[in-house]
Amino acid sequence: MESTRRTVAQLVADRWGDHRPGLWFEEQVLTHHEVTAAAAARAALLTDLLPPKAHPHLGVLLDNTPEFPMWLSAAALAGAAVAGVNPTRRGPELARDILHTECRVLITEQAHLPLLDGLELPGVRVLVTGTQPYADLLAPYTGAEPDPTRATPADRLLLYFTSGSTGAPKAAICSQGRLAAAGRALVDRFGVRRDDVHYICMPMFHGNAVIADWAPALVAGAGVALRRRFSASGFLDDVRAYRATYFTYVGRAVQYLLATEPRPDDRDTPLRTGFGTEAGAVDAAAFEERFGVRLVEGYGSSEGGAAIQRTPGAPPGAIGRAAPGDDLAVVDPETRKECPPAVFGEDGRLLNGTEAIGELVNRGPNPFEGYWRNPEADAARRRDGWYWTGDLFYRDTGGFLYFAGRTDDRLRVDSENLAAAVIENILARYEGAEAVAVYAVPDPVAGDQVMATVAGTFDPCRFAEFLLAQPDLGTKMTPRFVRVVRSMPVTATNKIQRATLRREGFRCADPVWWRPPGKWAYRKFSAVDLARLVTEFRARGREELLTG
Repeated sequence: MESTRRTVAQLVADRWGDHRPGLWFEEQVLTHHEVTAAAAARAALLTDLLPPKAHPHLGVLLDNTPEFPMWLSAAALAGAAVAGVNPTRRGPELARDILHTECRVLITEQAHLPLLDGLELPGVRVLVTGTQPYADLLAPYTGAEPDPTRATPADRLLLYFTSGSTGAPKAAICSQGRLAAAGRALVDRFGVRRDDVHYICMPMFHGNAVIADWAPALVAGAGVALRRRFSASGFLDDVRAYRATYFTYVGRAVQYLLATEPRPDDRDTPLRTGFGTEAGAVDAAAFEERFGVRLVEGYGSSEGGAAIQRTPGAPPGAIGRAAPGDDLAVVDPETRKECPPAVFGEDGRLLNGTEAIGELVNRGPNPFEGYWRNPEADAARRRDGWYWTGDLFYRDTGGFLYFAGRTDDRLRVDSENLAAAVIENILARYEGAEAVAVYAVPDPVAGDQVMATVAGTFDPCRFAEFLLAQPDLGTKMTPRFVRVVRSMPVTATNKIQRATLRREGFRCADPVWWRPPGKWAYRKFSAVDLARLVTEFRARGREELLTG
């Protein structure tokens, strides 16, 4: 296919001489040609800055400013790779990300310079955008023209960190050929046109914004509008100002938009499509009802190893079927055998979750290109010749796939395996819940107990009545503990920090309600309750499980 032969460098060079408006940022408007000229100058500078025989890697520690896509394009022209650096990381963790990806150059801005104070970054040259030394450094390269011949489809272009729940983030590799192919696939899927404008409000250090938003715009020759950081209150104003037709989202971005004050002109926008993950069927329907914009929910592992396409007519709760070319299966990770199809009761409750829920694997060819300098993580993804997603799913008799959480979101309660996502979908119906997270906390005897964190308003009596009225909530699914927070802790990409919640458990500063064993009513979890529970853990030799 043409897309597999093309490089991102060629796509960048295609915009040379294109004098249509192509990039919007705050009050600034640049043509496609101006963006390409800026990328060509930076590519020439980068070629001179990178040491010979070194890995041609540069780190980009920026908000969503024009410099970010310019340096992405420059790296493509120079045959280099960009490591998107997360500005929410701090101290040794931030230094680790930069050094792990062997960045020889770090592009940053004055607002982020304090993050680098005191960090040991040997061999890393720091360039600060918007300063006179930066302008002076670029000046000799003004007038450079884009030369895409240095790049090949196999060249690394992205080293993007995955937001795993445990351990240090892993830097997934994405080549020029893969990114060009991904952009082409989305252009074909959504009918992206040259006169479209893609609104990039998700952070560009994350794969979603680059792969699902910037790349298809580049392939189609469409424009991009940048938001420095996501703002729910500024979303509609931006969309109208830039005439944006498409945007991507991850995590809780859609919920934040729905939480804004409704306006009479909410549906008066040029937006056609939003594409992303984790909005959920209820919020996607509410978004379309309020804003008149269809959200396309999909599933795709960050590393590119598996994808599920939203299928028209999919049953409630299902994501869809496997994308063409993928051989997806739900398997038991211990036996490697395919799990039986899901069985549902008349009330829609999953009756055989213990047997039906397994890990999603791709048994066919896939574009996963590995992690940078992480053979253990590579081996965990590639086992038995399959790609293991690390995500839990179940499948019905029609082949529709249902997301059930991460593998580390599996709970084992009274010898029954439960999936956190299944319980979350039920608890999300509670009228006072703005957000819900479900996770395991240790049981003093054996296995786990279910704990939920609820953001919003919480009334213990109403909540208990709500639980009793849910026909698909099994007794073992019912939360033993409920933590109530004003707002859910989230990552820079608006994903709930379940690892933090799980680690803090029921020993946290926020109010916690609980059901003592054998009770259905919730009451405040007090210091006396905690002391008694700790004593029970100690008596059963399981106190170490409380250390997180």
